[in-house]
Amino acid sequence: MKTTERSNWALILGASSGFGEAIAIQLAKDGYNIFGVHLDRQATLHNVERIISEIKSFGSEAVFFNANAADDEKRNEIISSIKNKLSGKPEIKVIVHSLAFGTLKPYIPKSTEQPITKAQIEMTMDVMAHSLVYWTQDIYMNGLLAHESRIFAMTSSGSHTVIPYYGAVSAAKAALESHCRQLAMELGHMKVSVNAIMAGVTDTPALRKIPGNKEMIEIAKRKNPFGKLTDPKDIAKIVSLLCKDGGNWISGSVIHADGGEDIVNYVGQNNSLI
Repeated sequence: MKTTERSNWALILGASSGFGEAIAIQLAKDGYNIFGVHLDRQATLHNVERIISEIKSFGSEAVFFNANAADDEKRNEIISSIKNKLSGKPEIKVIVHSLAFGTLKPYIPKSTEQPITKAQIEMTMDVMAHSLVYWTQDIYMNGLLAHESRIFAMTSSGSHTVIPYYGAVSAAKAALESHCRQLAMELGHMKVSVNAIMAGVTDTPALRKIPGNKEMIEIAKRKNPFGKLTDPKDIAKIVSLLCKDGGNWISGSVIHADGGEDIVNYVGQNNSLI
């Protein structure tokens, strides 16, 4: 894949912070123009402006949409704008799904806790899993998906482990990985690769919303063989690497990008493996 042609575009869902931000900037550095979808209020729009400015500093275009990526009507409007921008040409070479918005409540409440509702579970699943399918369908059916493109979705160890209050998000991450496998099979005729990237514990705005996040951070630091947390820039470099020639032969996989964190079961206070 040539990354110096400015006709190539990347679509980043969740482009204004965390993984999405880092990946958007890295891909711009690699020579991609960026479509970014984000949901921000006035108080955080200055960060979006900073990201756009940084993308443009590499000579890339940046077209950002401040909208709910899980809203069908908004998605249709954005797809229409993208199609007009690209004159209907298949120039989207990368799609990144990094949407982190879900309900963190217990299934079975204790004392005065409120249990998660049906609507909250369905919303979490729709935003953090099913929206990948809908965006990919629309990009493909509008003739915007390029041959040998790459699709990435951000998953987590919660897809196969239990974390307090994380049940609905865990279910969404498991579904997201399943969606990646199915899309990898169905888009294989275009030599499109689809993978889920499982980052290690990363100090992002999304992590800070999880109850007990400080303890999660401390445990991850002790578990990780590198002795540090995953950084969004670490993940951006992995995406950059997989977008290079030959990277599409890895497809339908869950890629552990965590410095080995997930393979370590437990590390004691003195950093000795138990």
